[in-house]
Formats: sequence, structure tokens, C-alpha cells
Amino acid sequence: MANAENKLLEIKNVSKHFKVSEGRLKAVVDVNLDIFKGETLGLVGESGCGKSTFGKTLVGIYNPTKGTVLYYKEDGTPMEINKKTLFSYSKMAQIIFQDPYSSLDPRMTVADIIEEGMIIHKMYDKTRRKERVFELLELVGLNREHASRFAHEFSGGQRQRIGIARALAIEPEFIVCDEPISALDVSIQSQIINLLHDLQKKLNLTYLFIAHDLNIVKYISDRIAVMYLGNIVELASSKDLYANTLHPYSQALLSAVPIADPDKETQKKRQILEGDVPSPINTPKGCPFAGRCPYVMDICKQEKPPLEMKQGHLVACHYVKDK
Repeated sequence: MANAENKLLEIKNVSKHFKVSEGRLKAVVDVNLDIFKGETLGLVGESGCGKSTFGKTLVGIYNPTKGTVLYYKEDGTPMEINKKTLFSYSKMAQIIFQDPYSSLDPRMTVADIIEEGMIIHKMYDKTRRKERVFELLELVGLNREHASRFAHEFSGGQRQRIGIARALAIEPEFIVCDEPISALDVSIQSQIINLLHDLQKKLNLTYLFIAHDLNIVKYISDRIAVMYLGNIVELASSKDLYANTLHPYSQALLSAVPIADPDKETQKKRQILEGDVPSPINTPKGCPFAGRCPYVMDICKQEKPPLEMKQGHLVACHYVKDK
């Protein structure tokens, strides 16, 4: 899966900053990574670390402050995402939002919500669009009778299914799943995850899956990227990341994941991070994690570590040595 010929997106030195009253908020900082066709790349990190901003930048909701996002078309030629190419690219990249309650227009029927993208991109005639709405509703586990209703008439899980149908309506290749289950009841979360998994196989979709729940990310992802203060600090296959976690921040995140076995859970050693997350406005010199890292060295406070291959992972850490 992960080879140059199979590349769908190439993210090169992408940063996203916001102007705020206190200065410049650095939400995403110099991210470099590739996303490959048909894979699910998980993205994890604490709240406020920049995950959602990064996802929205990849689908064009935000323009990167610097850096480049390249989309590889079917013939393998790269297309830079900018103002000129954004409209055509938007047909290839869509997003499923976190909150199924606020992301659906309460004044529009379900049919109008799903059909809107097809109208914008001038897909099909009116009759075919109506048929397509029915097909999509059934594809996500709803009924065609739901098309004439409004969003407030549905449960949270049903609303998220509508959001998924909307994202699929214009037949994209790439979908950012921005914490699509965090606002749902636990009993519904597994249904939505399984739906996304089935749709990926059926439609050959590529996902960036953003989440807090590391067990869910492990289940659905082929590779996992760990983000801290807008920086990717570790990137590896799902299996390798859990088997041999290298970055101290990744280790702390994984130590917080509950284990189903009560005996193992009580014996587990939890790594508690001390100190506060630095301000994304006044970021410290050196490693962004230095102020909370239990293995901090002098070099960590002076030089920001590059994201480089160590022990089979991409990891940004002076403490981790390659074997």
C-alpha cells in the first residue's frame, strides 16, 4: 500500500497559523507526510493539538499559511491545491464533521443536504440526483423515506449517517473523518466505525481518521501519526506503534488507554505527564515537548528534533536512538 506509485496526497512543510489578539497562533507546524490510496491514516493527540485544523487544511477549508498540498490524479500527475484548483479538488476530497447536530442545516431537508454537492458540481440531471439521494441513504443504513425529513427529526447516529451520505454524494476519493464518533453514544460509535470500514472497502476510499480514542484508531487505521502542539512527533504502522512506542509523548498517550482485562489494567503503569502544554502562540525554543518530557536533555531545550527514521518509525526525539 505505502509506495510512491500509490500516493494520493503529499503534504510538504505545511503550517497553518491564525492571527489572534495576542499574536500568531501556530496550529499546525511544518508537517511533512504522504497519504496513500486506500489506506486509513489515524491522527491522534490531545485536544487543541491541531488535528482538526490539519484535516480542514487538507480538504481546503483552510489555506495553509505555508507549505504545499499535492493531490495525485489518476494518471499519477500531481496537482497543487490552491485557489485555482480548489473547486475541482473539492470533488475529490470531503469531510465528515465531528458534531452531527451543528453540521447539518436545520432549514434543509435530508434530500437537499445530500443533493447540494451534486448541484454545485453539476452532476446528473434532477431525476438522477433524486435516485442518487435514495441510493446514498440506503448505502449508509437509512431509508428513502427519510429524504423528505429535517435533521432535527433524527438521532445523533442517524444524523452522522446523513453527514456520511453528504460526503459521499460527489464520489470523492479522500475523506477526512474529523472525530466522527466523539459526539455519539458509545452504543452507536461501533456502528458508525463499522459503516466507515465497510464503505472504504466497497468504494475504495482513503481516510484521514482523527480521534481521541486510541483503541478505535488502532482498530481502523493502517498507520498512525501522533501530533503534539501542531507537530507530528511519531508516525508508524498501527501494529508497530502499539508494539514499540518510541516517543515519550506517544508512550504517555498509550498508557492512558484502558485495558479490558481488569487484572492487567490494575498492573498497568500509567505515565502521568507533568506541566502544562505550552502556548501555541509563544512556542518554546527546541523540542515542543521538552517542558513535559521525563527524559529531557539539554539539547532538547535548544534544538528542535527532526522527524526521522529510528527503529523503523518516523520519530522526532533526541532521546530515542536508532538501534
